[in-house]
Amino acid sequence: MRGNQDFQGAMFSYISLEERVPQTHPLRKLRAAVDALLATMNREFDAVYARRGRPSVPPEMLLKALLLQILFSIRSERQLVEAVNYNLLYRWFVGLNIEDKVWDHSTFSANRERLFNEDLARAFFERVKHTADWAKLTSDEHFSVDGTLIEAWASHKSFKRRDDDQTPTEGRNPEVDFKGQQRCNDTHASTTDPDARLFKKSAGDKARLCHMAHILMENRNGLIVDVEITHASGTAEREAALAMLKRRDNKNKRATVGADKGYDSKAFIKGCRKLKVTPHVAAKDKHSAVDARITRHEGYKTSQKVRKRIEEAFGWIKTVGGLAKTKLIGQAKLTGQALLCFATYNLVRMGSIGGWWDAHHA
Repeated sequence: MRGNQDFQGAMFSYISLEERVPQTHPLRKLRAAVDALLATMNREFDAVYARRGRPSVPPEMLLKALLLQILFSIRSERQLVEAVNYNLLYRWFVGLNIEDKVWDHSTFSANRERLFNEDLARAFFERVKHTADWAKLTSDEHFSVDGTLIEAWASHKSFKRRDDDQTPTEGRNPEVDFKGQQRCNDTHASTTDPDARLFKKSAGDKARLCHMAHILMENRNGLIVDVEITHASGTAEREAALAMLKRRDNKNKRATVGADKGYDSKAFIKGCRKLKVTPHVAAKDKHSAVDARITRHEGYKTSQKVRKRIEEAFGWIKTVGGLAKTKLIGQAKLTGQALLCFATYNLVRMGSIGGWWDAHHA
């Protein structure tokens, strides 16, 4: 017998959000882990909020909402708020009841500098890393390092001479002809994002306005242990790598670092040795600074093989995390966004290792 469609809106619901979410859903264990991490950040949250005044949206809710945005590749914060409003799974994850009103999307912008800055984002990133250390998922001896370009939220038309009087041109989107012009970062700057630099990473690539992201990966399970955002330049990768190696745990312990040919320079290899790190750097075909003292060990081949796993992290943050092109202006805001993105990547990676994260059921 065919049933009839007779929809009537119920005035009351006797099923809670907790019952709506399957017990085997991967977000259950992820929320438990995130809640435990955020519970240790009360001191950091208290330091950025006033003791008196109107209560704000709990920072824990906002941070968990941003994790959802990264995990499910939600394009904008306006769409994120809309999704939290009608998606029961998202409501449950951030801690809203079914009848609670969702905050306005502008709440994220209002809290950008206070809550989503580099300090708090790095505090969360470090807690995720310490959790991995406690679970013995990370190595403190073998690392890999690399950098990637993140396209800035600025057009080539905004890249103008520094001595330009910035007089508004006619129209909102005027025609501009760059043919025959010599444009470089020494004489030009973006009026939209002054921190962006015109750069290309390889000879066959096109120059674009971008920032540069650098990560330090431990080689045991491919977890990210440090993140650095810098201006894009020819020496930024090597300088950021040395800075991250200097910040690593157990500095007095011997370590190795795998890297590609872009790190094959005397200054980088000398800097690594000064930090008690053996530089397992891929050698250039000509004028290489890598000698037999490095390449003769069996560990060199292992490092060169494992270091390629670092591309998985870059691929994840660009395709899933939405960082192929940042929607934020400035290096400071991008740093906070990148730290949250890599912290989320680590949580997903830890879940995959532990067997409780399945992307097909998330």
